[in-house]
This record gives sequence, structure tokens and C-alpha cells, in this order.
Amino acid sequence: MKMKLRHPVMLSLCVALVACGGDGGSPKTETPVAVPKKNVLLFVGDGMGITTQTAARIYSVGEDGELAMDRLPETAFVHTYSADGQVTDSAPSMAAYTTGVKMNNEVISMSTETRPNDPSGAPYHTNFDSTCPTTGNGTPVETILEQMLAANYSTGVVSTARITHATPAATYAHVCHRDAENTIAAQLVPGGAGFNAKLGSGIDVILGGGRNYFLPRTVTGGVRNDGRDLVAELKTAKYSYAANKTEFDRLPTDGSKIAGLFTGSHMAYDLDRDPSREPSLAEMTGKAIDALSAKKKGFFLMVEGGRIDHALHATNARRALQDTVAFDQAIALALTKMEAVDPGLKNTLIVVTADHDHTLQMNGYAQRTGKTEAGKPGVLGVVKNYVDGSESTDVDGNPYTILGFGNGPRRLATRGPIDASALESPDYLQEAVIPMSGETHGGADVFLGAQGMGAENFTGTMKNDEVYGLLRKAIGL
Repeated sequence: MKMKLRHPVMLSLCVALVACGGDGGSPKTETPVAVPKKNVLLFVGDGMGITTQTAARIYSVGEDGELAMDRLPETAFVHTYSADGQVTDSAPSMAAYTTGVKMNNEVISMSTETRPNDPSGAPYHTNFDSTCPTTGNGTPVETILEQMLAANYSTGVVSTARITHATPAATYAHVCHRDAENTIAAQLVPGGAGFNAKLGSGIDVILGGGRNYFLPRTVTGGVRNDGRDLVAELKTAKYSYAANKTEFDRLPTDGSKIAGLFTGSHMAYDLDRDPSREPSLAEMTGKAIDALSAKKKGFFLMVEGGRIDHALHATNARRALQDTVAFDQAIALALTKMEAVDPGLKNTLIVVTADHDHTLQMNGYAQRTGKTEAGKPGVLGVVKNYVDGSESTDVDGNPYTILGFGNGPRRLATRGPIDASALESPDYLQEAVIPMSGETHGGADVFLGAQGMGAENFTGTMKNDEVYGLLRKAIGL
């Protein structure tokens, strides 16, 4: 005779603990799936070198002030060089954090020998689609996000850059050239061709820019060559989807999957952001934490301040510093929210770092300026001598700004007077020593700060690939 379970509690108990057999069969005990309880939040300020961090502090709160990242109790310096470069780009530097493997510039989470270019020197991509050889050019390297998914953790990726850009992509994708963003987008969407099967049923929270790489060319702005509408496919895969701030505010935080692609390419710089159209990085971070915490199990969340890097490439210090402040506000909110979720952060590790440096420099010997306010450019202004406040000058008697770049697009043929009112303009570009069409990354070490479970392991100096091992150690992977 079959066993009849009419009480819902008894029925759920049976489902959870035994496989109910057929006629005359004995219940078969099953091993319950472990529910992890630890959390890892990795914050990456793209291009946020020590000088950028220092200048952002002065810009926001003055020389005596502190940013949220300044208050992290454990600190270290990180060497960021790649497998083939003294100065790294974002792809291998972020991949080192997520895989523990040093790889070549332009490569996304592939083995060390993977080449981004064919023998002629041409990159392995065409119109955002990968033409990476399927044999003889490296193999995918598992990321910590994939490993945590396999261990039943929830996962999330948040960025102010395109969600298919190098830094976020290095957490979930594998491709031999970072510019193959159509291929990267396909790896993110469950159920379709090119999906990364290591992601199981998919990443739980996806928030950022880059919608064009999810849409076919037949749609305005779309750049996909395969005709697929990956936004529609995300919805089919049971993601609640948002394309603007109003829809973002309505995204559920009940533990179901959510995705937001708020712009065709990168999201706006924080200085230019329309808060009625795009959420801030702090708002996206808060939404991600609420959604992941609702699942009642441990999670991995990567948050990137992606546009710090872009402003620095343009030698636009003001936008870079404002985006660094916005990144710091996301960190501050995360610390508050996680303290409420996990008092004392006994089961939560928060790590803040950068993937690489830039050539931003601070010129001496300026008197203290305090924070930047209307009518007071602060660290964005010219150097005024700390003794008497007079304008310092170069060998030809011309003033110079506190901030400058080692290289970049604004190389003056002849130095001269500086219009003080222009210094406060969001579009002001700092002067560069070496003329370039765009400023390059720098090779200096970057800051790392940590708080919570396992934070004490982050100390001294380390290589970026060693950070990966400490993340794993903290959660016992």
C-alpha cells in the first residue's frame, strides 16, 4: 500500500530528507545539499591607483578626511604586472584576482599560454565576435565565481562599465581577446548557444551597462551579428529585467534572478548621471546585496567602479575623482548593509582594491587646499606655495596644476597662463608630459583594503594572483 502524506509539513520533510519509494519500498535517505553561509564582496576600482585614491580623498573630504576605504582595518599593496607586460591591462589583472593565474594582456580568464593575437599580430576577434582558435591556444581557467556557484553559493556582478567589459567579464567568461564582447554576452545568458555551462542556471544578479551587445543589429544600437536578442533570452531564463531607473526600482529583492542593462554602452560618469534614468553604483550595490541576501545562503558579489579608468584615460581628473567618490559610497553602503546581515562580519569578507594604476601624478609643493567646492577647485587647482600662498611657477614663470599625467592628449606646445575658472569645468583636461592620443595605464602597485572574515590574511605586499588564493581560503574552498 502506498504511503499517503497529507500534512504539508510532513510532505516537505519527506522531500527534503528521503526519496519516497513505491509499493513496499523503503524510504531512501539522501544527502541534503549544503547551504553555505559565507559571503565575499570584491570591490574593484578600475584604474584606481594610489594617486587617484589620494586625490579623490582631498577632492571629497579634504586632506584630514577619510574615505570609507581608508577605514578598512587590513591593508596591503598589490603588484599588478601581467604574464607578458610590466604594465597590465584590465583583462589579465582582474583575471588574476578571479583565477589565480597570470595571463597575457587582453586575455579573459584563459591559461597562461593563451595568445590574444594570431601569428600575423591580428587580434583574435572580428566585430565583437571571437575567432579564437578552439585548439592550440590555451584553455579556460575556472574563476572563483564559477567555483562558488558549484558550491551552491549565489553570485552577482555589478559595474558602471559595460557588463561585458574586461573587468566584469573576467569573473564569468573565457575568451582569448577582451574585445569579443558579443561572445562574452552569450556566455552570460542561460540556455542559449555559447552559454558558459559552468554558470549553471546563471548568475543571480547582473547590473550595469552594455545593452547593445545583447541586441541584434536590426535593433537600434544593437551590434550582434548572429541576430539574437539576448535581452529576450534573459527574460525567458526567468530574469526580472530593467532598462532604466524606474524599472530598476521595481526589480524584486526576493531572491529571484534580476538583470539590469541601463545603457547601450558604458553608464554615465557620476558627474553627468541623470538620477531619474540611471541608478548610482551605490544603489546597484544595495539592490544586489538585498537580492542576494534574500536567498538565505552565502554569496559572491563583484562590484566595479568601471568609469574611473575611462576618465583617467581621457586625462579628465574631475570625472575620475567623482567616480572614485561614487565607488567609495558603494563601499560604505555595503559595509552598513552587510553589518546588518552579518553582525561583526564574522562570515563576510569585504575586499577593496584596483586592477591597475594610471599615470596620474601630484605636483609639489602645494599648500593644503581642502575639499573641492564651488569657487574652490581644491586639488583640481594650480599649485600655490605652502609658505605664502603665491602661485608656484615653472622655469619660464608659468603656473601649473596640482594634478597632471605622465602621458595623454593634452601636451602643450607652449606653456602659458591658466584660466582659473576653467579648472572647475567638468571637461577640463589635465596637462600631460608625453603627447598621446589617450593616456595609458601605469605600472605602480595598488592599494588593497579588507574587513571581516579572513581579512587578517591580506597584509604586506602580494601579487594579484595571490589575492585569489586568500579569497578561497577565507571561505574554505
